[in-house]
Amino acid sequence: MLKSKKNIIVIVITLAALVVVNIISSYLYKRFDLTQDQRYTLSNEALKTVEDVDSPLIIDVFLEGDFPSEFRRLHDETQQLLEEFAVYNSNVKFEFINPLADEKTRNQNIQQLAQRGLQPFQINIKESGKTSQEVIIPWALASYNEQTVIVPLIKNKIGATDQELVNGSIQNLEYVFAEAFKKLVTPKQKKIAVLRGNGQLQDIYVADFLKKMSEHYFLAPFTLDSVAGNPQKTLSDISNYDLIISAKPSESFSEEEKYVLDQYTMNGGKSLWLTESIVMDRDSLLNESGRGIAIMKELNLNDFFFKYGVRINPVIVNDLYSAPITLAIGEGSDSQFQPLQWPYSPLAASNPNHPITTNLDPVKFDFASQIDTLKNGVNKTILLRSSKLSKLQGVPREINLDVVTQKPNPEDYKDSNQALAVLLEGKFTSVYDKRVKPFKISEDKTISKVTKMIIIADGDVIKNEVVRNQPQELGFEFLTKRKFGNKEFLENAVNYLLNDDGLINIRTKEVKLAFLDPEKIEEQKTKWQFINIALPLILLGIFGFIFNYFRRKKYTK
Repeated sequence: MLKSKKNIIVIVITLAALVVVNIISSYLYKRFDLTQDQRYTLSNEALKTVEDVDSPLIIDVFLEGDFPSEFRRLHDETQQLLEEFAVYNSNVKFEFINPLADEKTRNQNIQQLAQRGLQPFQINIKESGKTSQEVIIPWALASYNEQTVIVPLIKNKIGATDQELVNGSIQNLEYVFAEAFKKLVTPKQKKIAVLRGNGQLQDIYVADFLKKMSEHYFLAPFTLDSVAGNPQKTLSDISNYDLIISAKPSESFSEEEKYVLDQYTMNGGKSLWLTESIVMDRDSLLNESGRGIAIMKELNLNDFFFKYGVRINPVIVNDLYSAPITLAIGEGSDSQFQPLQWPYSPLAASNPNHPITTNLDPVKFDFASQIDTLKNGVNKTILLRSSKLSKLQGVPREINLDVVTQKPNPEDYKDSNQALAVLLEGKFTSVYDKRVKPFKISEDKTISKVTKMIIIADGDVIKNEVVRNQPQELGFEFLTKRKFGNKEFLENAVNYLLNDDGLINIRTKEVKLAFLDPEKIEEQKTKWQFINIALPLILLGIFGFIFNYFRRKKYTK
């Protein structure tokens, strides 16, 4: 009887303890990320994008269905990431939808999604040595307060294997969702002036980049023409902008215009310059003669940049690590477009130690100049360089398409690692310090506030292709279908200049995934099927036989 009472007391105490533990755990919920690279731990910058979400933020993910293991992993990583956002803010809701599940509405759904910009993606499925194709929809839609943005789940890269594609996409997941949430939740604040009036690129050639920037910042064209009539007002107007962008100017700047830009910098204004000191365009080569003359370009900016600590030299960077040029080979109907290596389109190597250029694809240049850095009080960081196999060529110089047929001599390429893009940070000294000023202003400054400037020695870095009068994606070559890192580089540059470092830090987060080797899987498939399926059954049969043998021997009289 006493023993029975003790058992009852133990059971009651155990049940009470379980109830208490469950109550406590309902208030003290904690998730642990035990991965080496903290893959499932969202950065503070990403969490801030949903911090102020006070009504449902709905995410519809269309990456659902039966996929190969690589894309199944992308699905699982997407789900894990959204779960982390949902844990941080319960207003974040998500659902996975398979728009291809019903064969009757499959084509209609694909067409409707494509019209909204959610293009289907074809993947190759390899099974038992055979390859088949399947369609997936690697997109999501995020909606908040009657606004909707598209979220791409795949970071496409021409020539990448499925594993490389998925690895890059998983690494980019946190960034694309954080960027989408920021668009929906955070109102625009900072303003960018796009300089006009000095022969800068027309809108259609910078359309893709400006469209991307307009998602986060206010953009407006700004001309310096009014300097001649009212320089003080021009300076006052441009000072309302946080950043100015000058995209490939081709007409020289007057001293009055330079003084306005100088004083803009002295007052802490940020600037992004995409300029060069030579005149030579690829389009001018694609004529009947196939040749052109590269000459110096005088923009009257030499003293301007020199004072700030850099010099853009009137030379062309010729680099063996370069992008191809696509030429029509043959005559008439027999001609074919063929990509040929073109040394005047360097693929710049990025600085892995700076957030602007970490984990960045090569950036494509066209007839780039070279930058020298000079000693002064401004901090300088080289963001992009040419390769080890590069050389400098002076101008004037004839550029001929015949170079694609000539075998280069690597021994001639001794001007390695030439600077192509430089970041300047700190306090700048005025270009007009101890000089006669072009005009008088109320508050002339000779030492700037702490500010930043990026100088890129090629205006074509920001130039998108135009096909049938339609601007293409920046960094994407229509004929070769190759994609370069121009757009991401310029996005990071603008974010960094405007102290919008959060998105950069998320973009540069590195995730390392381990994948199975498909070749080894195919070669050793039978072996591992035997080890995992047949061998356990054989061992179980042997054990049963031995056990039964000794059991009979023991109990048989």
